[in-house]
Amino acid sequence: MSDRLQQLMDDFEVIDDWEERYRHVIELGRGLPPFPEESRTAANKVAGCMSQVWLAERVETGPQGLVLRLQGDSDALIVKGLVAIALMIFDGRRLSDIEAIDARAIFDRLGLSGHLTPQRANGLMAMVARIKADARRLAEGAA
Repeated sequence: MSDRLQQLMDDFEVIDDWEERYRHVIELGRGLPPFPEESRTAANKVAGCMSQVWLAERVETGPQGLVLRLQGDSDALIVKGLVAIALMIFDGRRLSDIEAIDARAIFDRLGLSGHLTPQRANGLMAMVARIKADARRLAEGAA
């Protein structure tokens, strides 16, 4: 688990108010690096999200093997924060480790699963499915 994700879990343990948690998620989204305009393509758009969501990935070779690097963005503030959380979970992880990551358990631990609209929850899981599919495709291409 990344340090940023652990910090988010720690923050959520002390923030009891869900409106405050939503504000925190929005701030996470605002903290994302700018998404390159040339990456706002149909190929990078995530299907299954009510809002517009883009994910762009690349592979880097690290000391432990091939690592997935992600960038993301959304046109909706809360969803952009959810993109930031998904990046905390998956960015910088080895391609070989991504399939085994239980993102739903992390969302449950954060309490997100029970506080998102069904459409946002479905969109969040569509992001996870997209990231895992991209990681599989990239791993196969590297083999």
